[in-house]
Amino acid sequence: MSRRHAVTAGCVLAITALTLAAAPADADLRTGGPGAAEPLVPAVLSATKTPGTPSGAGTPGVTVPGGARAVAPPPGMLEALQRDLGLTRAEAEARLLNEARLIPVAEQMSRRLGVRFGGAWLRAKTAHTLVVASTAAADIPQIVAAGAQAEVVATSLAELSAVKAKLDATLPPQPLVSSVRYVDVKRNKVVVLAPRPDQTENIIESSGLDQAAVIVLPSTEAPLPLYDLLGGNAYYINTVNRCSVGFSVLKGTQQGFVTAGHCGRQGAPTLGFNRLAQGIFQGSVFPGSDYAWVATNAAWTAVPGVDNGEGGTVPVAGARVAIEGASVCRSGSTTDWYCGLIQQRDASVTYPQGAVFQLTRTSVCAEPGDSGGPFIAIDQAQGVTSGGSGDCAVGGVTYFQPVGEILTAYGLALRTTAGNPPPPTTGTCTGYPTTYTGALAAGRSVYHPRSVYYRAGIPGNHFGCLDGPAGADFDLYLQKWSRSAWRVVASSRSAGPDEKITYNGTPGFYRYRVVSVAGSGAYTIGLRAPSPLSVRSGS
Repeated sequence: MSRRHAVTAGCVLAITALTLAAAPADADLRTGGPGAAEPLVPAVLSATKTPGTPSGAGTPGVTVPGGARAVAPPPGMLEALQRDLGLTRAEAEARLLNEARLIPVAEQMSRRLGVRFGGAWLRAKTAHTLVVASTAAADIPQIVAAGAQAEVVATSLAELSAVKAKLDATLPPQPLVSSVRYVDVKRNKVVVLAPRPDQTENIIESSGLDQAAVIVLPSTEAPLPLYDLLGGNAYYINTVNRCSVGFSVLKGTQQGFVTAGHCGRQGAPTLGFNRLAQGIFQGSVFPGSDYAWVATNAAWTAVPGVDNGEGGTVPVAGARVAIEGASVCRSGSTTDWYCGLIQQRDASVTYPQGAVFQLTRTSVCAEPGDSGGPFIAIDQAQGVTSGGSGDCAVGGVTYFQPVGEILTAYGLALRTTAGNPPPPTTGTCTGYPTTYTGALAAGRSVYHPRSVYYRAGIPGNHFGCLDGPAGADFDLYLQKWSRSAWRVVASSRSAGPDEKITYNGTPGFYRYRVVSVAGSGAYTIGLRAPSPLSVRSGS
């Protein structure tokens, strides 16, 4: 019996009334048909409410003449139509009503005209005009009677489709010859987009096709296949090793995903589950921690979801940390979907390659290849798979790297169902295992941790985050002891109060210096070292 489980969410739609004002006509007139001032056919709107739903809430349902029931627009559709088509809300509502009214008419005319049918399309800003094409002028009266405008064309839709099929079989599969081909019913042509039209036209001329039905247009369009970045899916490093996608992230507008650091080093290329080029490791830490992030190319889309191993997707709504004893599930490219409990936090694990600190221990099983995959509690991202013992046949223990630390370290934003939040700012020093607070007067400085220093016993990354007072100019320096003196090995000196340092260093003694260049006030500093802070006294 499968031990995989799906997480689903449901919602109840409240159906309410919608008042619709007729939009101004903006038809482009052609042969025959109604005039530009053709009014909208009125729609009968349901006023059924879900009990307990406030008046005016919910999504409208529409019944168009003839009894057809139009599907209520999903939440956000009207807003997106306004944004992307430059419509007012009334125009967006009118467009949806007209589409519900006229698309069934187009389907009916396609059946009636049969082999003479030349295609149909909607025209005007609110789609209130339907155009139906035919190869026979005798069809104009019945097209007009159906409430559409008529056009007489030379080639039927069936003939255009046949020409395109021959083109698909004739043109070589090379983007330079033809990047795109499609039937354009408004042009009554098969359109070929090509970066080198002359070369393409020569091939068409020698093929024996009906050239009158084809038009070649110059184009730089170069489509690429698009794939979703889904947590738990496989990816390949340097074409050989396999790991699992963690969670989709954004860094500004750059899309990518987080994963385990031991999967690949900075600069390593990745291939997706389909073995097509995917991205490049932008940063990687292991040991000490076990995290990395990969920036992907334009063929891949970061989505807020995790593969549940059964063909479904678990939504990622946020990254609220689940407490010990909470259930948690993991997705991976080797074993798919398994669940268990969060047992302990702040676990240190010694792998053959070195120690990793501040992991979370779980009773979830995992196997090689699951590394980097996501741990999720209901719909909240928890972390990425690091390592463990046992397997999914007999059970095991698996550790994950908390996701908050990864987002903070690289300034990433988790892709969630709530939208695309901005990446963390340098002034938000959250997700750091050690934080200190204090206050500085103008021109003064202080050392941390606690005016002393710490020892890093292994090589790895040092992270420092300073959140200073608004309006001030605070700087941050990382110093390392070198035989007889402290030397600055990294610094962050912007004109503002907030700073961030990431430094990859060798074992030794380190300290941070906070300096007030201008202004005064309270500050917070967050620190993370390759190993847990071992604070030493002295200066």
